[in-house]
Amino acid sequence: MQADWIEIKRGDVMPQYSGIHVTINSKGVIAMNAFAYKMLGSPPAFLLLYDAANHRIGLKPAEKSTPNAYPALKSNRTGIMVRAHRLLREQRIILPLTMQFDEAEIDTDGILVLDLRIARPSRRALGREKKMFSHE
Repeated sequence: MQADWIEIKRGDVMPQYSGIHVTINSKGVIAMNAFAYKMLGSPPAFLLLYDAANHRIGLKPAEKSTPNAYPALKSNRTGIMVRAHRLLREQRIILPLTMQFDEAEIDTDGILVLDLRIARPSRRALGREKKMFSHE
């Protein structure tokens, strides 16, 4: 049998930082990694969108001067956050834990789509919860 090898390029990005990673916490802070932010074009702000029928959040890149734009704020060394508390309050979305969007994607209109139906509690949030209850 003849082998048909494909060389996998290493790249200069660590694997854990090379995919789209997005979370939202109970206060409405949406955090994304630098990779996701760059894929969206590194915009200074976002329009927050909500699809009630499909329980999805959308982040559409925008300029800070765009009406209703929420600024993209530095969250840590490389990440970005968007404060979306108003979205949770107005749409009556209750999040007991920080939720992680493993299936987050950027659609053909350049909107980052976060589906709340398939979001799961983040590993970090579950670890904190386990620690809190193990000390009782």
